[in-house]
Amino acid sequence: QVQLVESGGGLVHPGGSLRLSCAASGSISDITAMRWYRQAPGKQRDWVAIIERNNSTYYHDSVKGRFTISRDNAKNTVYLQMNVLKPEDTAVYYCNAAIRPQTEITTTNYWGQGTQVTVSS
Repeated sequence: QVQLVESGGGLVHPGGSLRLSCAASGSISDITAMRWYRQAPGKQRDWVAIIERNNSTYYHDSVKGRFTISRDNAKNTVYLQMNVLKPEDTAVYYCNAAIRPQTEITTTNYWGQGTQVTVSS
C-alpha cells in the first residue's frame, strides 16, 4: 500500500523556520509531481508549492521568497523549507504526490495525513 507521511510540523515564533518532510512508502513505480498544500481553520485547502520530476518548482505568491520545495528521489521524499514564518502561515500542511504504484498502470494522487504548523508569539 502506498502511503505518504508528513513530519516536521510544530510551534514556531514569527520569523522562525521549520522544515517539513513527506516520505512516500510502499511499492512505487514512479513519482512525478510532488506538492504541498495547506488548510487553515475555516478556509479552503490551497496549494503552497509544487515540484515536478524535472525539478521545476512553483510557489504560491503568499510564500514566494520564503519557502523552498525540494525532493530526494532516492528516498521518495519531498521537503518544504519554511523561513520567515508568519502567523498567517498557520495551517495544517498536507503532502500530495502523483504516484504510479507497481500494481497499477495509471498515476494517482495520494495525500498525507497532514502536519500542524502553528506560528504564534
